Amino acid sequence: MGKIYADVTSALEGLTFDGMTVMSGGFGLCGIPENLIAALRDSGVKGLTVISNNAGVDGFGLGQLLGTRQIAKMISSYVGENKEFERQYLAGELELEFNPQGTLAERIRAGGAGIPAFFTATGVGTLVAEGKEVREFDGRKYVMETGLIADLSIVKAWKADERGNLVFRKTARNFNPMMATAGKVTVVEVEEIVPVGSLDPDHIHTPGVYVDRLIQTVSEKRIEQRTVRPRATAGSSSEAVARKEQA
Repeated sequence: MGKIYADVTSALEGLTFDGMTVMSGGFGLCGIPENLIAALRDSGVKGLTVISNNAGVDGFGLGQLLGTRQIAKMISSYVGENKEFERQYLAGELELEFNPQGTLAERIRAGGAGIPAFFTATGVGTLVAEGKEVREFDGRKYVMETGLIADLSIVKAWKADERGNLVFRKTARNFNPMMATAGKVTVVEVEEIVPVGSLDPDHIHTPGVYVDRLIQTVSEKRIEQRTVRPRATAGSSSEAVARKEQA
């Protein structure tokens, strides 16, 4: 019961400091802890190193922290949807550590499992391997990657019980479960908190032992890219529009 907090501000109280490392779950805008990100912005903490697949979009998600210049370094695998992310990096205003996406996921998983380093064939012979140890196993070269941990992990889940056992929904189960294990402190925002015993143990993705603080929130759930079929104009049929698209 002591894990549940009244709001995102109190859920982060005493946890933030300048220069800290933060893991932020999500993939694009899917499953991001948007309310906790906004609370980080409002806290004024600066000089952050943020570990996340990407930095959201301009003005939303982690893009808010880029806009306020609170992020000093990103450890990511994708930049594409955020123009300010790209601009700051190319202007030398933001440090960036690029990772192949699978390598980033495994670095986080390894950190949460207490594994300091591992070897992977991904990136051998490329810029990814520069300055890193390379070894040969069974005639193939592998590059050493280190595990990642954070001072704070902020995570978005669908449902939790009062002990912090978590269930993620569909694609929102992206980086969130592994990040929940890799933070020195893990704060989770969820859509619903249910009594202990309400969740089927077989459906729990992250045990509550990894969760320190829990907050129930309402999320905006923006759509990152909306693709719709063109509407038929007056005097044209849907079949005509379809033929035009095929042409």
